[in-house]
Amino acid sequence: MSTVVITADSLSKQYRRGAVANSGLLRDTLALALRAPHKLFRRDRQDRFWALKDVSLQVQQGEVLGLIGRNGSGKTTLLKLLSRITRPTEGWAEIHGRVGSLLEVGTGFHSELTGRENTYLSGAILGMSKQEITRKFDEIVAFAELESFIDTPVKHYSSGMYVRLAFAVAAHLEPEILLVDEVLAVGDIRFQKKCLGKMGEVAREGRTVILVTHQLNQIRRLCNRVVWLEAGGVQQTGATAEIVSAYEGYMSSPERPASDRTAEQKRGARFLSWSLDNSASFPHSVYSAGPVRVRFVLEAHSPVRRGHHGITLYNAERQIVWGWAANDLDFEPGMYDLVYEFPYLPLRPGPYSWMLSLWSDGQNIDMWEAVPDLVIGTENYQHPRDEWSGYLNLPSTFSWKPR
Repeated sequence: MSTVVITADSLSKQYRRGAVANSGLLRDTLALALRAPHKLFRRDRQDRFWALKDVSLQVQQGEVLGLIGRNGSGKTTLLKLLSRITRPTEGWAEIHGRVGSLLEVGTGFHSELTGRENTYLSGAILGMSKQEITRKFDEIVAFAELESFIDTPVKHYSSGMYVRLAFAVAAHLEPEILLVDEVLAVGDIRFQKKCLGKMGEVAREGRTVILVTHQLNQIRRLCNRVVWLEAGGVQQTGATAEIVSAYEGYMSSPERPASDRTAEQKRGARFLSWSLDNSASFPHSVYSAGPVRVRFVLEAHSPVRRGHHGITLYNAERQIVWGWAANDLDFEPGMYDLVYEFPYLPLRPGPYSWMLSLWSDGQNIDMWEAVPDLVIGTENYQHPRDEWSGYLNLPSTFSWKPR
């Protein structure tokens, strides 16, 4: 039976909008009183807002939990509360085990000190003993690829060198619980992959990890479960594929509803909407590998003769993954369903977009990029590394035996 190592109950944090955090020291209060005494009496009247509100969760030992959500949704605030950097306004959290936090890469670095000196300083701040740092020093430097510059003051480092060393120090801490906030995006692409590999090692070692990142492929690769935060509260929580796909569908939805097309100037014909017939709960998302029926609604205001209809499916990188066309179509004025049936859509998880067109006698009548996006939320059957995964997501079995 798994052990619960993190428990949060109704965890909430309120801030004053526009207010600078008060240290609580007498000298700071006196300084404020001398500098701007009126501010001492205006503080309580400042607008307040909840950065986090009524968040409850449990994390099992060895679980890798992903936190996703838009900027300002409360992800970093939650990690700061769990790492005891700040106190909750309401609620409580209980953590069992040694905690390592990678919330701000480079915390504790001093520009006048060398890389070697900052490694010891940063390691100490992150909870490592001097003996532990010494034992891991060569490994840290090799990971950061800074052997030739380790005795150079970090003020002479490029930004990439700086964050490489900072991440290397933090990543080689061996806590029982690791809180990670958007640090896997440091450095160049090659180093990002190296960071991702290191996080994979941490996860495989059975340590508990809470990961915040906007890189959803990293969430899919590393996390067992996902919590989606929205406006400081929990929007959804559950299996990685389901929650990430729901979030992608939400984020890819346009600001205007699809029905706004009915208010556009009437043409000979136009596409109005689309949906998946066999997905009532999520009419624009695919979560299973079974048959898929896609229905597009077309409204014809005048006859269409010798019509040509084309359809294209694009991935998030705007690459064509499928296309088809039909010719010699005749439509009288009225409403029509254009239905496509697929035995399955073996596409890698993520958002996709439909592009539809209709021509009559060689003239374009309508060209529509369907909204919202199609979201594929099936289980990922591909290679765990992005460079070896492709467009298709085909389930397979593997076995071996001696001959």
